[in-house]
Amino acid sequence: MLLNKLIIETLKPLNIPVGFQKYKGKSNTYITFHEYLQIGEEFEEDQEFYTGHHIQIDVWSKEDYTELVNLVRNKLTTIGFKRISEEDLYEKDTCLYHKGMRFFYLEEKEVV
Repeated sequence: MLLNKLIIETLKPLNIPVGFQKYKGKSNTYITFHEYLQIGEEFEEDQEFYTGHHIQIDVWSKEDYTELVNLVRNKLTTIGFKRISEEDLYEKDTCLYHKGMRFFYLEEKEVV
């Protein structure tokens, strides 16, 4: 499974730039994401059957991002992501509001 592609395609209808780890465009509102932990969740006979992916989605904006955050949360939970936590931040150096959203996604592995 290509998790990065799944995230980008899921958020694409929001018409907000989405970047893996960083964004280099000029929009004042954008989304970045990264995987901060990947771990085997279930094993049978030395084979990994499930992989847990811990993903952070970051929403950045110079304006109120409440509606966008709700849309991101809804889109990701609809495809199986579980919300872990969220945190409101403000980046003084860029004057951007920043919402850090953490999710868990359980991937079933194809066993050969």
